[in-house]
Amino acid sequence: MDSRPSKRLLVSACLAGVNCTFRGKNNLNDKIKRLVDSGAAIALCPEVFAHLGVPRENIELSGGDGNDILGGKAKAISVNGRDVTNPLIAGAYKVLRVAKRYDIREAVLKLNSPTCGVGRIYDGTFSNTLKNGDGVLAALLKRNGIKVLTENEA
Repeated sequence: MDSRPSKRLLVSACLAGVNCTFRGKNNLNDKIKRLVDSGAAIALCPEVFAHLGVPRENIELSGGDGNDILGGKAKAISVNGRDVTNPLIAGAYKVLRVAKRYDIREAVLKLNSPTCGVGRIYDGTFSNTLKNGDGVLAALLKRNGIKVLTENEA
């Protein structure tokens, strides 16, 4: 018998203490880690699912946000100019498949990330400047009826 809670969250793996950021570190949030440890949340990283490696080149969205990426109107570019749009989209869809499989209705994602950012992401210039918009995964989850929160809202 499965003793895990029936209602689970999806969370950015870095928030649960997994060393999966582009720098190879994490963004540990103790509350999120406790949710994962208790089985109330599933921790996933779309950039790892995209096979971009850990550590990896920094990525920002150029020409728009995650909705624009999904619509083919913008690109995900690494700091060295490599186009990683297609892998990023593929990684986001892999996470979505897991969310659907486990009937997940809510996600807590990392602020400002090109994939997980909710409401604010870096502007594509690698100048540490934020702009309004969602990351690729955040946009995809919202399109599929999944409520998306930042770690500050959880």
